[in-house]
Amino acid sequence: MSELLIRTCALPLALCVLLAPAVDAQRGRQPSITPQDLARIWDAEHVSPPVSPLVDHAEVVRRLDALVAGSPELFEVEKAGESVEGRSISHVRVGRGPFRVLLWSQMHGDESTATSALFDLFEYIRAHRDDEVVRGILTTLTLHVVPMLNPDGAERFQRRNAQSIDVNRDALRLQTPEGQVLKAVRDRFRPRVGFNLHNQSWRTSVGDPPKPASISLLSVAHDEKRSENSGRVLTKKICAVIRESLEPFASGQIGRYDDAFEVRAFGDNITLWGTPVVLIETGPWPSENPDPPLVRLNFIALVSALDALASGRVHRADAKRYETLPMNESRMFYVAIRNATVINGAGVKPFMADIGIIATRRVRVVEGRREVVLTTGIDDMGDLRTSGALREIDASALMAVRDAGYQEGQLVDLPDWRHRGETSIAVGQPARIALLRPAAEGKYRVELVLK
Repeated sequence: MSELLIRTCALPLALCVLLAPAVDAQRGRQPSITPQDLARIWDAEHVSPPVSPLVDHAEVVRRLDALVAGSPELFEVEKAGESVEGRSISHVRVGRGPFRVLLWSQMHGDESTATSALFDLFEYIRAHRDDEVVRGILTTLTLHVVPMLNPDGAERFQRRNAQSIDVNRDALRLQTPEGQVLKAVRDRFRPRVGFNLHNQSWRTSVGDPPKPASISLLSVAHDEKRSENSGRVLTKKICAVIRESLEPFASGQIGRYDDAFEVRAFGDNITLWGTPVVLIETGPWPSENPDPPLVRLNFIALVSALDALASGRVHRADAKRYETLPMNESRMFYVAIRNATVINGAGVKPFMADIGIIATRRVRVVEGRREVVLTTGIDDMGDLRTSGALREIDASALMAVRDAGYQEGQLVDLPDWRHRGETSIAVGQPARIALLRPAAEGKYRVELVLK
């Protein structure tokens, strides 16, 4: 097997990365598992919880302890360091191959989807260790995984750590203990490729007409010129493999993340330091609980990428399949009410408008139990035909009014548009809206209440 050589070139800040195939030509011809097979395995065997934001540090520790206790011959878990508030940051090692891979998730505490997917990856490896694909991964690769880099942020379900610093903008100053841990793991093992696992805004869209950008991919640049070396060619091919694996399940919902070089960011600097990085950003999904389908996509993406690296299939991938992905945009609402006649409660005449509603998830603790709360707000009004939505409501024959404690199906009088209330249907206001349909004898029926 060829070894990876990383040499620092004479030019300042430039790295020459020589990446050899992960396996020999004979192994490269071995069959790989299909994305459809992985989907069926996930459906039958996944261990991830149904609501990813509810996973806290204590659950990660419990799961990792059980993993080692049940399969000590496969998994090693060590304490790589501590967070600001003293929570342990774990490093999981699995596999015995010479090709080292680094995966880290939840460096932003409110970006939890991939943490759940890593539980499913570990379970897949444990349960299928005798399958050809997993044997190939275990003998060719060594995975180094940090499944929750920012446990203090995860505890609060907030982006930043307990210092209120964005860990992903601390690669140079290294003032966060979480950033120091990631740098130390990277420097200790010098992986040949890395996976930086994140979530992106539910507003993120792809294509025209816009669809939800459920997964966005990035072959991370290592300089402002966005230069291409052998390491970046490899990550582009990995992204191409991931695209092919996910298109059967999220057609038209895979995008390309902006590849502008961010001098402070970990992915960019880890790439610069000699470990080329693939960024996977998980975005919106059009269902009431988006977590299971998004965790499933992450699982399929990760196993497909690791299998491609282990089998050598990655080197046959077409990098243009990554380069032709449409770029991310921000043209997605959580709910779009279309063509409503609006009585906005501000004393102005009724008018026709679309209403674009966004949503944010929060985690709160009630009687010692964590629960997810969805907060909605009005983000835009007017002609919003160039934006998409996870949920579209045709209100062409409906009146949109401020919710006054209405019940769906209730018969009510239409509010007097000249009356000014304490709140109104306006940008920046909570999305407390009732949609009324004309009924008999001048009454209106409450068709839908949005809160």
